[in-house]
Amino acid sequence: MSSHYAVFGHPVAHSLSPQIHATFARQAGIDLRYEAIDATLDTFFDALEAFAAAGGQGANVTLPLKESAFALSATTTERARRAGAVNTLARMGDQWHGDNTDGPGLVRDLTERRGLDLRQRRTLMIGAGGAARGIAPSLLDAGIGELYIVNRTPERADALVDTLGQPGRVHARYLADLPALGDFGLLINATSAARGGQLPRLPMSLLGPRSAAVDLSYGEAAIPFLAWARAAGALEAVDGLGMLVEQAAESFALWHGVRPQTDAVYEDLHARHAALVTAD
Repeated sequence: MSSHYAVFGHPVAHSLSPQIHATFARQAGIDLRYEAIDATLDTFFDALEAFAAAGGQGANVTLPLKESAFALSATTTERARRAGAVNTLARMGDQWHGDNTDGPGLVRDLTERRGLDLRQRRTLMIGAGGAARGIAPSLLDAGIGELYIVNRTPERADALVDTLGQPGRVHARYLADLPALGDFGLLINATSAARGGQLPRLPMSLLGPRSAAVDLSYGEAAIPFLAWARAAGALEAVDGLGMLVEQAAESFALWHGVRPQTDAVYEDLHARHAALVTAD
């Protein structure tokens, strides 16, 4: 009998997670059923309960549900608690156990695949939602320097800074403060603003000739930010495809006890995306 997994989000039809996990399952010789389930903040709880009743054993969680997934998890890992957000759920008995693999996935992609040294990089993160919460603790653990967090709603940036609990190292700022902040060694777009054409205006002074710019989105959603970053002179402009593959591998390992090989999966998806962009 196949094991039953899913990804929940809204929108979620574009998700590559079913394809990624199907490839991982073939590697491991596991009979896996993995589907995409569209759920809003209002319908997520009922959709997850129905999934569990139908034999669902684990799930990935994406926008905008990561903080809700944390709230409904009966138990959580330390990294999920530090983030206040969950992107991976595992069924344990009749309850959900929550983890967050976003941060480890991002750090593995940047350091191992891209060869970036994150240590002491002065870092700016735009966004303070579930995606930002997932990656911030891992970036701090990876040794970045000071972390500045800017969000369209300042209260959310303040709340994330408070959650991280390192007031001498992590700072909240307003969008209006950006021109005066100087340049950063690492700039991360952790918002979904570009999906709706709402990317905030960013001063090019934020990036220097050795800076890396990272969008946690991938595909068309990442194009506006990465185009801006290249125009501003970033040395590296990276989308979230590698992070997606690596966080999926972390989730797969949690569920199945084996960590899949990711390089071939990433290269295949990257080549397909490049072909689509060229075709457009």
